[in-house]
Amino acid sequence: MATNITWHPSLSRKERIRFRGQRGFTLWFTGLSASGKSTIATALEQHLLHIGVAAYRLDGDNVRFGLNKDLGFSERDRNENIRRIAEVAKLFADSSTAALTSFISPYKADRKMARDLHANASQAEDCAIPFIEVFVDIPVEIAEKRDPKGLYKKARAGEIKEFTGISAPYEAPDNAEIHLKTDEVSVEEAVAQITNYLILRDLLPKSSHQ
Repeated sequence: MATNITWHPSLSRKERIRFRGQRGFTLWFTGLSASGKSTIATALEQHLLHIGVAAYRLDGDNVRFGLNKDLGFSERDRNENIRRIAEVAKLFADSSTAALTSFISPYKADRKMARDLHANASQAEDCAIPFIEVFVDIPVEIAEKRDPKGLYKKARAGEIKEFTGISAPYEAPDNAEIHLKTDEVSVEEAVAQITNYLILRDLLPKSSHQ
C-alpha cells in the first residue's frame, strides 16, 4: 500500500442517509454455481427499484469483464476477486445504495473479510454499514442437474480446474442472516423472504412498504 496518501473526509453517512432518504447496506449472496444467486439478486434489484429503493447488483461473471478481468480462478485470485468486490460493495452501501453482490465466494475467511470491512467502516458518529449474508443453498446434485452454463459437465470432464463443488471446496456459512433453500422456494418467495428481513431490520424506507 502506498504511504504518501491522505484520507480526505467528506459527508457523514448520517448526512447521506438523511439527504437520500434511505440507508445503504450490502446483501452478500453466496452459494454454488447454478444455485440461483444471480437470478434472485436480479429479481430483488428490480423489486427494490420498483418500490423506490436505489439498488445496484454486482455480478460474479460481469465484473470479470472489467474490474477483475486480470484475475483467474486460483485460490489467490479468488481471494483478490472477493476483496475488490467487498471494497466496491462497501462504497455503494456507504453512498446509501443497496449493494447486491452475487458471487460464489466459497471461502469463509473471504466472506468474514468482507463482513469485517463493513463493520470497520464506522467513522466519527456513524455506525457500521449493515452486511447481510444470504446463503443460497442447494445440493450440488441439483445444481449439477440445472447446469445452465454447462460448467459442471466441463468440470467433470476435467476441462475446468478448481471448480467449486467438484474439484474445489465450498465452505458453507455457519450463521448466515438469510438462508434460502432454492430447491424448495421460488424466486418470488426468496425475494419476499429477503424483503421481509430488510423491513424487520428497518433497512428500507417506511414509504417503500406502507
